[in-house]
Amino acid sequence: MTNELDTLATALYVRIDDALKAQPHLAPWRPKVGLAPTLSDAELVTLAVLSALLGFTSERRWLRHARTELAGMFPYLPGQSGYNRRLRNACDLVVHMIRMLAADTSLWSDDVWVADSTPVECGRSRDTARRSDLAGWAQYGYCASHSRYFWGLRLHLLCTLGGLPVLFALSGAKADEREVLVGMLQAAPDVLAAHPQQTIIADR
Repeated sequence: MTNELDTLATALYVRIDDALKAQPHLAPWRPKVGLAPTLSDAELVTLAVLSALLGFTSERRWLRHARTELAGMFPYLPGQSGYNRRLRNACDLVVHMIRMLAADTSLWSDDVWVADSTPVECGRSRDTARRSDLAGWAQYGYCASHSRYFWGLRLHLLCTLGGLPVLFALSGAKADEREVLVGMLQAAPDVLAAHPQQTIIADR
Protein backbone atom coordinates (compact mmCIF):
# COMPACT_ATOMS: atom_id res chain seq x y z
CA MET A 1 0.00 0.00 0.00
CA THR A 2 2.84 2.39 0.90
CA ASN A 3 4.67 1.74 -2.38
CA GLU A 4 1.46 2.27 -4.35
CA LEU A 5 0.79 5.53 -2.51
CA ASP A 6 4.32 6.75 -3.15
CA THR A 7 3.97 5.92 -6.85
CA LEU A 8 0.63 7.72 -7.04
CA ALA A 9 1.99 10.78 -5.22
CA THR A 10 5.01 10.92 -7.53
CA ALA A 11 2.87 10.61 -10.66
CA LEU A 12 0.48 13.32 -9.41
CA TYR A 13 3.31 15.68 -8.55
CA VAL A 14 5.04 15.26 -11.91
CA ARG A 15 1.78 15.80 -13.84
CA ILE A 16 0.85 18.91 -11.85
CA ASP A 17 4.38 20.35 -11.88
CA ASP A 18 4.65 19.90 -15.66
CA ALA A 19 1.30 21.66 -16.12
CA LEU A 20 2.42 24.59 -13.95
CA LYS A 21 5.67 24.92 -15.89
CA ALA A 22 3.75 24.92 -19.18
CA GLN A 23 1.13 27.39 -17.86
CA PRO A 24 2.77 29.51 -15.12
CA HIS A 25 -0.18 31.92 -15.11
CA LEU A 26 -2.19 29.26 -13.28
CA ALA A 27 -0.09 29.67 -10.13
CA PRO A 28 -1.53 31.91 -7.38
CA TRP A 29 -0.32 35.50 -7.51
CA ARG A 30 2.55 36.44 -5.25
CA PRO A 31 5.01 39.38 -5.25
CA LYS A 32 7.98 39.05 -7.60
CA VAL A 33 10.30 40.13 -4.79
CA GLY A 34 10.22 38.03 -1.64
CA LEU A 35 10.83 34.60 -0.25
CA ALA A 36 9.70 31.65 -2.34
CA PRO A 37 7.32 29.33 -0.47
CA THR A 38 9.01 26.29 1.05
CA LEU A 39 6.11 24.10 -0.06
CA SER A 40 5.71 24.51 -3.83
CA ASP A 41 2.33 24.96 -5.52
CA ALA A 42 2.69 21.54 -7.16
CA GLU A 43 3.33 19.93 -3.77
CA LEU A 44 0.37 21.79 -2.26
CA VAL A 45 -2.08 20.57 -4.92
CA THR A 46 -0.64 17.04 -4.75
CA LEU A 47 -1.28 16.99 -1.00
CA ALA A 48 -4.84 18.27 -1.51
CA VAL A 49 -5.61 15.59 -4.11
CA LEU A 50 -4.11 12.83 -1.95
CA SER A 51 -6.14 13.92 1.08
CA ALA A 52 -9.34 13.67 -0.97
CA LEU A 53 -8.40 10.30 -2.46
CA LEU A 54 -7.62 8.89 1.01
CA GLY A 55 -10.89 10.19 2.46
CA PHE A 56 -9.55 12.77 4.95
CA THR A 57 -12.09 15.44 5.86
CA SER A 58 -10.01 17.11 8.60
CA GLU A 59 -6.99 19.15 7.50
CA ARG A 60 -5.43 18.77 10.93
CA ARG A 61 -5.67 14.96 10.83
CA TRP A 62 -4.45 14.89 7.24
CA LEU A 63 -1.33 16.92 8.02
CA ARG A 64 -0.61 14.75 11.04
CA HIS A 65 -0.94 11.66 8.83
CA ALA A 66 1.23 13.19 6.09
CA ARG A 67 4.00 14.04 8.57
CA THR A 68 4.06 10.40 9.64
CA GLU A 69 3.54 8.58 6.35
CA LEU A 70 4.79 11.03 3.67
CA ALA A 71 7.70 12.76 5.39
CA GLY A 72 10.13 11.36 2.82
CA MET A 73 8.23 12.93 -0.07
CA PHE A 74 7.19 16.17 1.64
CA PRO A 75 10.02 17.17 4.01
CA TYR A 76 8.26 20.44 4.86
CA LEU A 77 4.61 20.71 5.78
CA PRO A 78 3.02 23.94 7.07
CA GLY A 79 0.72 24.14 10.05
CA GLN A 80 -3.01 23.71 9.61
CA SER A 81 -3.74 27.45 9.38
CA GLY A 82 -0.97 28.02 6.84
CA TYR A 83 -2.03 25.02 4.79
CA ASN A 84 -5.65 26.21 4.77
CA ARG A 85 -4.62 29.74 3.75
CA ARG A 86 -2.46 28.43 0.90
CA LEU A 87 -5.28 26.19 -0.32
CA ARG A 88 -7.83 29.02 -0.30
CA ASN A 89 -5.44 31.25 -2.26
CA ALA A 90 -4.88 28.43 -4.75
CA CYS A 91 -8.60 27.69 -5.26
CA ASP A 92 -8.58 28.44 -9.02
CA LEU A 93 -5.44 26.35 -9.49
CA VAL A 94 -6.95 23.39 -7.60
CA VAL A 95 -10.14 23.53 -9.69
CA HIS A 96 -8.11 23.64 -12.91
CA MET A 97 -5.94 20.71 -11.86
CA ILE A 98 -8.94 18.62 -10.79
CA ARG A 99 -10.45 19.08 -14.24
CA MET A 100 -7.12 18.33 -15.91
CA LEU A 101 -6.70 15.11 -13.93
CA ALA A 102 -10.31 14.15 -14.63
CA ALA A 103 -9.72 14.60 -18.37
CA ASP A 104 -6.82 12.13 -18.09
CA THR A 105 -9.22 9.32 -17.14
CA SER A 106 -11.35 7.17 -19.43
CA LEU A 107 -14.49 8.33 -17.58
CA TRP A 108 -14.10 11.81 -19.10
CA SER A 109 -15.16 10.42 -22.50
CA ASP A 110 -18.53 9.07 -21.23
CA ASP A 111 -21.30 10.33 -23.52
CA VAL A 112 -23.89 10.55 -20.70
CA TRP A 113 -23.70 12.83 -17.67
CA VAL A 114 -26.11 13.23 -14.75
CA ALA A 115 -26.93 16.43 -12.87
CA ASP A 116 -28.39 16.76 -9.38
CA SER A 117 -28.14 18.84 -6.23
CA THR A 118 -27.99 18.22 -2.51
CA PRO A 119 -28.75 20.56 0.41
CA VAL A 120 -25.90 22.03 2.44
CA GLU A 121 -27.49 22.99 5.76
CA CYS A 122 -25.72 25.98 7.35
CA GLY A 123 -27.77 26.51 10.51
CA ARG A 124 -31.08 25.83 12.22
CA SER A 125 -31.82 28.75 14.52
CA ARG A 126 -33.11 32.20 13.56
CA ASP A 127 -30.16 33.79 15.38
CA THR A 128 -27.78 31.85 13.16
CA ALA A 129 -29.61 32.96 10.02
CA ARG A 130 -29.42 36.61 11.14
CA ARG A 131 -25.84 36.71 12.41
CA SER A 132 -24.08 34.30 10.06
CA ASP A 133 -21.66 35.64 7.46
CA LEU A 134 -23.64 33.50 5.00
CA ALA A 135 -26.67 35.78 5.34
CA GLY A 136 -27.50 36.97 1.85
CA TRP A 137 -26.10 33.78 0.34
CA ALA A 138 -27.88 31.09 2.30
CA GLN A 139 -31.67 30.85 2.02
CA TYR A 140 -34.58 28.84 3.34
CA GLY A 141 -35.45 26.05 0.94
CA TYR A 142 -37.23 22.71 0.76
CA CYS A 143 -35.49 19.35 0.32
CA ALA A 144 -37.94 16.91 -1.28
CA SER A 145 -35.72 13.85 -0.73
CA HIS A 146 -35.66 14.49 3.04
CA SER A 147 -39.14 16.07 3.20
CA ARG A 148 -37.98 19.06 5.25
CA TYR A 149 -37.10 22.73 5.05
CA PHE A 150 -33.56 23.90 5.71
CA TRP A 151 -31.51 27.09 5.82
CA GLY A 152 -28.39 26.99 3.72
CA LEU A 153 -27.10 26.40 0.22
CA ARG A 154 -27.34 23.79 -2.51
CA LEU A 155 -24.37 21.96 -3.96
CA HIS A 156 -24.98 21.24 -7.66
CA LEU A 157 -22.97 18.52 -9.38
CA LEU A 158 -22.62 17.43 -13.00
CA CYS A 159 -21.03 13.97 -13.02
CA THR A 160 -20.28 11.03 -15.29
CA LEU A 161 -22.21 7.80 -14.72
CA GLY A 162 -19.11 6.50 -12.95
CA GLY A 163 -19.31 9.32 -10.39
CA LEU A 164 -16.52 11.53 -11.74
CA PRO A 165 -17.39 15.22 -11.07
CA VAL A 166 -17.34 17.35 -14.22
CA LEU A 167 -18.69 20.68 -12.92
CA PHE A 168 -19.96 21.94 -9.58
CA ALA A 169 -21.55 25.06 -8.15
CA LEU A 170 -23.00 26.41 -4.89
CA SER A 171 -26.26 28.34 -4.97
CA GLY A 172 -28.98 29.54 -2.66
CA ALA A 173 -31.43 26.92 -1.43
CA LYS A 174 -34.24 28.24 -3.67
CA ALA A 175 -32.26 28.28 -6.92
CA ASP A 176 -33.76 26.41 -9.88
CA GLU A 177 -31.56 23.40 -10.66
CA ARG A 178 -31.98 23.79 -14.42
CA GLU A 179 -30.99 27.45 -14.36
CA VAL A 180 -27.91 26.64 -12.27
CA LEU A 181 -27.00 23.84 -14.68
CA VAL A 182 -27.22 26.22 -17.64
CA GLY A 183 -25.04 28.71 -15.76
CA MET A 184 -22.47 26.00 -14.99
CA LEU A 185 -22.25 25.03 -18.65
CA GLN A 186 -22.01 28.65 -19.79
CA ALA A 187 -19.18 29.24 -17.32
CA ALA A 188 -17.18 26.34 -18.80
CA PRO A 189 -17.45 26.64 -22.61
CA ASP A 190 -14.33 24.51 -23.06
CA VAL A 191 -16.09 21.54 -21.44
CA LEU A 192 -19.06 21.86 -23.82
CA ALA A 193 -16.77 22.30 -26.82
CA ALA A 194 -15.01 19.03 -25.97
CA HIS A 195 -18.36 17.17 -25.67
CA PRO A 196 -20.64 18.60 -28.41
CA GLN A 197 -23.05 15.62 -28.50
CA GLN A 198 -23.28 15.07 -24.74
CA THR A 199 -26.49 13.71 -23.18
CA ILE A 200 -27.30 15.19 -19.75
CA ILE A 201 -29.90 13.56 -17.49
CA ALA A 202 -31.46 15.67 -14.72
CA ASP A 203 -34.61 15.93 -12.61
CA ARG A 204 -37.61 17.68 -14.11
